[in-house]
Amino acid sequence: MAEKLPEHPDFLWRNPDPKSSYDAIIVGGGGHGLATAYYLASQHGMTNIAVLEKGWLGGGNMARNTTIIRSNYLWDESAAIYEHSLKLWEQLPEELDYDFLFSQRGVLNLAHTLQDVRESQRRVNANALNGVDAYFLSPEEVKEVCPIINIGDDIRYPIMGATYQPRAGIAKHDHVAWAFARRCDQLGVDLIQNCEVTGFLKDGDRVVGVETTRGRISAGKVGLAAAGHSSVLAELAGVRLPIQSHPLQALVSELFEPVHPTVVMSNHVHVYVSQAHKGELVMGAGIDSYNGYGQRGAFHVIEEQMAAAVELFPIFARAHVLRTWGGIVDTTLDASPIISDTPVEELYVNCGWGTGGFKGTPASGYTFAHMIATGAAHPLNKSFSLDRFETGHLIDEHGAAAVAH
Repeated sequence: MAEKLPEHPDFLWRNPDPKSSYDAIIVGGGGHGLATAYYLASQHGMTNIAVLEKGWLGGGNMARNTTIIRSNYLWDESAAIYEHSLKLWEQLPEELDYDFLFSQRGVLNLAHTLQDVRESQRRVNANALNGVDAYFLSPEEVKEVCPIINIGDDIRYPIMGATYQPRAGIAKHDHVAWAFARRCDQLGVDLIQNCEVTGFLKDGDRVVGVETTRGRISAGKVGLAAAGHSSVLAELAGVRLPIQSHPLQALVSELFEPVHPTVVMSNHVHVYVSQAHKGELVMGAGIDSYNGYGQRGAFHVIEEQMAAAVELFPIFARAHVLRTWGGIVDTTLDASPIISDTPVEELYVNCGWGTGGFKGTPASGYTFAHMIATGAAHPLNKSFSLDRFETGHLIDEHGAAAVAH
């Protein structure tokens, strides 16, 4: 059992004013920023650090995602970092001493065409070589895992099989943020909310601090973990990142008794659905095609998402949409993240996770903390550097059946 640290009696964490200087500053108080601060403190002994969040902790993409956790990616580099993340997920409830409702209910990735089947079987074989649990199921086996799914041949995209990862699942996103935040605070990290970074302090080609809406703060190292706004922040420091930001929409239904036992994803018809712990159906779709920073999207994306969902799950035709929302995903050219140093000394960036950010939270923080603390890449994130876009050593998950969500 993890060591019990003292808790504040009336609240989960302190809400301190920023100090004039820190050994390191993490910009972004979402899952990746909080996980980075936690591992900096717990693994590297760096406690004179601060997490700066322009709004409230966990209020950005962390509060706006569909919480799917899996590691069945195609390429070796992707499978390695996401599998490490999944192994961390499996131990974090005990390590953080917080039940954030991690539920390993499995994930199905549906195949609707012969090409889907070939790509799915290729990915299952690649997963097996990388020690990731994954299987290819027949339509009848898919029906056994998820009884409410329609495997008939009279629909637009009949189900021809699916990959299945039993260890995959979901977790409660806000609880995850609270768990990391509470532990960070117990370890002495300053979590500073309503503190927007507006510029960077530099000494030549070296970053020495940040300008914020709450004053100037000096720092030995600065790590950016601001998801969709990473490119805007980096540009303030003179760094242009190869990412684009898009709205990504999702929705939930009203509450129901348990009807959906697993997570189902379909890249071909672009919908993915699970049932949350309270009972609502949680559905996501593809990104809106335009670039933007609005936390909403176009109606036709939701309309097409619902048509696909009802086709796959006829029972959902009786459900009512409770609310919709959007997040801001930062996507790279190869649909893989960037965890890297930058041309500005002591400025590090963690971005480009696209639709895979939530599932990557623990490994993202683990590897980013290693890089900030040591100045060198961890083996798991060495391939996710900025210079791959110059050398051509891309990790192209765009072409893999595992790319979405």
